[in-house]
Amino acid sequence: MSDASSHPQQGARPSYRRTAGVLAAGALAVTAITAGTASTAGAQTSSADITASAPHEWSLQRDLRRDVEAYLTKYGANEHASAVGLSVSLPGRSNIDVTAGTMSFDSRRPVPGDAVWQIGSNTKAFTSVILLQLEAEHRLSIDDPLGKWLPQYPQWRHVTLRSLLNMTSGIRTYDETPEMLSAYAADPNRYFSQAELVSYAAATPPAANPWTYSNTGYILTEMIIEKVTGNSYSHELYSRIINRLQLKDTFYRPHAYPRSVTAREPAGYFHVHGFGPLEPFYDTDVSRYTMSWTRAAGGIFATLHDMTVWERAMYSGQMLPAKQQAELLSLVSVATGKPIDTTSAKDPAGFGLGVQQSTTSRLGTFWNYQGGTLGVRTLHVYLPESKVIMAMGVNSYPEQNAINDLAFAVHATLKAHGLIK
Repeated sequence: MSDASSHPQQGARPSYRRTAGVLAAGALAVTAITAGTASTAGAQTSSADITASAPHEWSLQRDLRRDVEAYLTKYGANEHASAVGLSVSLPGRSNIDVTAGTMSFDSRRPVPGDAVWQIGSNTKAFTSVILLQLEAEHRLSIDDPLGKWLPQYPQWRHVTLRSLLNMTSGIRTYDETPEMLSAYAADPNRYFSQAELVSYAAATPPAANPWTYSNTGYILTEMIIEKVTGNSYSHELYSRIINRLQLKDTFYRPHAYPRSVTAREPAGYFHVHGFGPLEPFYDTDVSRYTMSWTRAAGGIFATLHDMTVWERAMYSGQMLPAKQQAELLSLVSVATGKPIDTTSAKDPAGFGLGVQQSTTSRLGTFWNYQGGTLGVRTLHVYLPESKVIMAMGVNSYPEQNAINDLAFAVHATLKAHGLIK
């Protein structure tokens, strides 16, 4: 259920362990970016986002709508997806929000422009920013050892907080363990505490690779945030980020979400065979089950529009002082786990503190993150030269994941309209 892989699944059906390694709070979209049909009924656009007096805006809106419709037509059946959404943020202009499809296979209700999506490991940047804000307030250092704050885990006492965030701690992800997967499968509405999630990882040996994707580090970070502040993670998230940026369509619950939120959420389909304990969930809607298994590693719900507002605030330095902003964007190579200044054609994937940079021949050097839960994928892409941000969502998690093709299509459309060089 974690996203330990550096790329979405492609080709042959993955093994049980490999499948577990690409499935949850945030898959990296690097390798895929370098290199029957579902209905498109109900393609939607938020009318508030386009000025009617600008014909070129309407043509851009039309072409972006065609991109999401084309994706659903081409990949909907293979990925078992009924809904696709897209929000594009252009500097100095209103967002363009378009959707295609229906809220579920059992519904004719079109996907609204303000649909709410499980953003998966796009949550991690929120968590990292909170910790960095605490550092800026001189309440901790990201180079503190874990033992200073959570002495109940002596085996990890020398692990730094920085390494929890950039995935170099060597602590394995809890959601690859058979015990955790079996517990979820036995009761997908059960509540997983922080300590319980960490206990699954504590029983496993250290990771062999210098960089290993792990949701456990972000659960430990959640625990540290609560210990340092004396408040819940939810309180800190809302007070420091969601309310400050007036993200009125961004939500967090550590367990079950209320009907007021889920009524705007598309179904989310689990579409991976050979997943051991989770095989019974194949092609079922898993979107309303507990989010307590992912928490600060991937539990936020938001509109795609709100995602772009957050990403722009984060990348532009609005959330952190200069020192902490530099730490947020400081990279290690996914291949070696060693610090790098930037990614390149030879070393194309770099991970920061809950953020990712990639270099490809088609898009150049850019920031991006693909988050995934058991039934939803969301991907954001930030192009620093043009300052364009795109956020997209698809309501399934399949064996073969083509969401990057949607990013390519949107990029081509923006380039055709002269918005990207």
